[in-house]
Amino acid sequence: MWSGMRTWRPWTGRAGRVGSAAATGGRWIWRWGWRVLLVLLILYYPVGAMIVENIDDDPQFQLTSVAPGESRAVAVAANLVTREVDVHSWTPMLPFFTPAGILDNMPNFQRGIMAALGRFSTELMDQLGRTRGTSQTDRDLEQARGFLNEQPNVWIWQPSVSFWPSATSAQKFRAGRDRLVAYNKRLAAGQAVFERRADNLQALLDRIANDHGSDSAVIDQHIVEQAGNLFDTHVDDIFYFNKGRLFANFLLLRELGKDFDGIIRERGLTNAWNGTVETFRIAAQLDPWVVWNGYPDGFLIPNHLAAQGFYLLRARTQLREITAILLK
Repeated sequence: MWSGMRTWRPWTGRAGRVGSAAATGGRWIWRWGWRVLLVLLILYYPVGAMIVENIDDDPQFQLTSVAPGESRAVAVAANLVTREVDVHSWTPMLPFFTPAGILDNMPNFQRGIMAALGRFSTELMDQLGRTRGTSQTDRDLEQARGFLNEQPNVWIWQPSVSFWPSATSAQKFRAGRDRLVAYNKRLAAGQAVFERRADNLQALLDRIANDHGSDSAVIDQHIVEQAGNLFDTHVDDIFYFNKGRLFANFLLLRELGKDFDGIIRERGLTNAWNGTVETFRIAAQLDPWVVWNGYPDGFLIPNHLAAQGFYLLRARTQLREITAILLK
């Protein structure tokens, strides 16, 4: 009996030591685990957002390949959709619980790009892709126009739109891209129309000029109402939306100059066209570290909307000069 009790006591001691070690380990995990989790949560948004953000305004963006007979402007529009949706993340639709949910400059830049491509797809369907105004609308261009003008901020589930899962903005833009590619292939095969007429080019340039005229009005109103407000959180939204539209139109005009090379040379517009494309490039390349909304005549704090607005209006004026010559 005594011997059994002697055996029991050491065993109990070991069990006690094991239990004590487990309790200590549990306390250590709790003490440090929540700290590690807190650090990860703090870093989740800023680090994740820095990884995702890519305001890609590379003026050297080139086409992958263009077959003989295809439109270079249509090809660059399709490639631009691919870059923004597939190569980069389409951030305007990403929900708040993703790191990109805290971004605003990149989403507005991408919105501006898609606004320009939506306008181009509409004019492509109405003007360039038809023999005359009474001819039949090209089916691929009609579908491309619909998809590329969809809302840019629809995620897979959005209660404000529907309680059921839906196609995302990215999926719709891919579908529009695919229709542009299909149209271009048919164009190369001689089964579609791309009317390289002066009046078609003039109509397209007029619509682009009108869009930038609207943008200049937004700039003017914001400067009047908010100039000098150094805590203005909306100024960068306007700036980057305009930057995106200017960048996309820069690429489109660069390639339209090659699509309509014959018309441009025939009307003696080569220098004017190149100068306009260069103005769009300069406007799209404005890239301040912080977008300020100072007074237009301020001494220390600049007003970046005013600077952008100058180049935007210069580009619009140059477009009007070109369209005036095309009308003759």
